[in-house]
Amino acid sequence: MHGAVEVLFDQSLSPAQQRNLERHLELPVNDRTLLILEIFAQRARSHEGKLQVELARLQYLSTRLVRRWSHLERQTGGIGARGGPGEKQIELDRRMISDAVKRTRDRLVKVKRQRSTQRRQRERRDTFNISLVGYTNAGKSTLFNALVKARAYAADQLFATLDTTTRQLYLGDAGRSVSLSDTVGFIRDLPHGLVDAFQATLQEAIDADLLLHVVDASNPGFPEQMAQVQKVLHEIGAADIPQILVFNKLDSLEAEQRPPLLEDQYDVDGQLFPRLFVSARSGEGLGTLRQALSSRVVAVQERMTPEAAIELPGTVP
Repeated sequence: MHGAVEVLFDQSLSPAQQRNLERHLELPVNDRTLLILEIFAQRARSHEGKLQVELARLQYLSTRLVRRWSHLERQTGGIGARGGPGEKQIELDRRMISDAVKRTRDRLVKVKRQRSTQRRQRERRDTFNISLVGYTNAGKSTLFNALVKARAYAADQLFATLDTTTRQLYLGDAGRSVSLSDTVGFIRDLPHGLVDAFQATLQEAIDADLLLHVVDASNPGFPEQMAQVQKVLHEIGAADIPQILVFNKLDSLEAEQRPPLLEDQYDVDGQLFPRLFVSARSGEGLGTLRQALSSRVVAVQERMTPEAAIELPGTVP
């Protein structure tokens, strides 16, 4: 009736559901997972990002061979024209995809090992690690560029950033530099397969000393987006890392909606987090954010000094 050439479902479909829907609708049917994979494939730039997309895509396709292939007849086996039944085409395809998955995983292990080496080097240098996390299109990359004067790709689109970028951020009040990482954005109902495939990228958030949870303050649905981010943080084991909520896009709010730039507390699922309001685009509130980061770093440094250790029961200075 609408002249559609494809039907897209905002849920994950099983292979059998896709096959039955295509037979009934007589149109190609795809689901939310495939759409996210297609977006990821277009956005990935680094070697690691491309490997992660490839792994997730292969894992997705491995369960859909029956639906995707029409040449699944049994191949002729034996020698000459009188050979008996041989291996089915679907079995060949499954084995090829299985081999490709294994190769991709092995390459990702090497990349993860390289990242681990880089993290250990930062730990030896006593680097304070901060990671930007948040819902996709909340303005993380724009904030990252504003803080460290970088040129990371930023755009008003879903998953503009897939590849983790790390830069040094100098905090004058703390008298030292910290490591700031921009990570992939989260989204509602992120498939578990994608979470697993992007474990190497999300590792920066897992190993961080502080998370800057960037929130799109101009989006009326930001409470639901924040809940989704907290859910993913729980899934990857980063829920216990200290957070500062950074309500971004202050410039998009009307004058009467603009709150004070001072730090306050915000309740997320019964847990209070410090909150700041900024505009990464105009620079408003960034000074207050830098002061908050400096205070955190100084507090951690004081806890790590021998004098502070003497005051703690059960510690050795």
